[in-house]
Amino acid sequence: MGTAIQTILDSFSPLRVRNFRIYMSGQAVSLIGTWMQQTAQAWVVWELSHSPAALGIVGMLGQLPVLLLGPFAGAWSDRLDRRKVLIVTQAFAMLSAFTLAILVQTGLIQLWHVYLMAVLLGCVATLDFPAQQAFLGDLSGLQHVRKAVNFNVMCIEISRVLGPTVAGWLIAAVGAAAGFWLNGISFIAVILSLLRISASQTQRLAAGRPLKEFGEGLRFILTRPRLQDLMLFPLMVTLFGFTNLQILAAFTTDVLGKGPETLGMLQGASGAGALLAALVIIPLAQRMRRTGLMLSACMIWSGLAYAMLSQVRWIPLSWAAMFLSGMVIPIIMTTAMGLTQTMAPPDMRGRITSARFMISSGLQPFATLTVGYVAQAFGPQTAILINGVLSVVCVTLLLLFRRGLSTWEADGLPPSALKEAT
Repeated sequence: MGTAIQTILDSFSPLRVRNFRIYMSGQAVSLIGTWMQQTAQAWVVWELSHSPAALGIVGMLGQLPVLLLGPFAGAWSDRLDRRKVLIVTQAFAMLSAFTLAILVQTGLIQLWHVYLMAVLLGCVATLDFPAQQAFLGDLSGLQHVRKAVNFNVMCIEISRVLGPTVAGWLIAAVGAAAGFWLNGISFIAVILSLLRISASQTQRLAAGRPLKEFGEGLRFILTRPRLQDLMLFPLMVTLFGFTNLQILAAFTTDVLGKGPETLGMLQGASGAGALLAALVIIPLAQRMRRTGLMLSACMIWSGLAYAMLSQVRWIPLSWAAMFLSGMVIPIIMTTAMGLTQTMAPPDMRGRITSARFMISSGLQPFATLTVGYVAQAFGPQTAILINGVLSVVCVTLLLLFRRGLSTWEADGLPPSALKEAT
């Protein structure tokens, strides 16, 4: 018991680093605003279109830049000053939030405005994600990078509880524009934190050809079977988990017969499950010997939880299903992010992180669009049920046919030993 408590407390150790502490204080504020905007945006799209397909299109457009620009973003994040890159990406995201706020506030908002801003924000996120993930290691040091990633996820999940819940009530009380205004203001906190700190970015990549450099990262991945697993599991989460969140507004109104308050509470329930995972379960799960088996069990749990969501109509059971699904997805994503960075050479961290992001999110535009049209044709509950079933089936096939997955032990192995681990 004492060891478990100590493990949980150790997950906060990166806060001893001053620069990391300052950065995460600003990031925590910004993340709450980001989740508020996501809830507000989904509701605006639903109000404008009443079409699950339109919700799917927004998701597709937001992720499409990842597929197109991912090879360049990884090389740039290894070459450029990551702190300055993050200042620029946060500033662009702030301007986009204020633009949407003005359009919604004045009643001028149209569906194509949201589509266009989704594409622009997708471009920003494609560069922001690998730079931000590698920046966590710059701040904390590679010896603490997994704990730094865990703490970042903890902040994300706290914001997933607060942001959508507050946004749902604000939308009902004063309108969706408030979510965009508050998100825009929240970016000021993270920009100020970035201006106050410095980071140790060693072995910055020299100028070269981004596609060639990205190819080097892919070739490295092809020599690491366990690193490939760390790409596959986030990919399944993206295809069969995150796409459900895209059509949650349609599920809330068409299936549950409720409004924005319930939408916010459902997203908040998912965030509450994820917060429990970040605080308690993730530090303990990452000490488990069978990493591959642990990731597989989490993916099956997620699939069963979404299948449950598709079948219930009572609001408390819907919350419970979202809570259960939210508990395990952060374990998969955090384990993948942390191990990816520890297994990557220092001068490839940005490229390999970008490759993981690109692989896990590259098919999401098409998956999100498909789920949107399935929800429109057969109902959102059917689309969610299909995703749940596919989660279980795909993981079962991996356990049966992917050599070494169920016996893979990552904890305690140095990065070099993971090359041949099977």
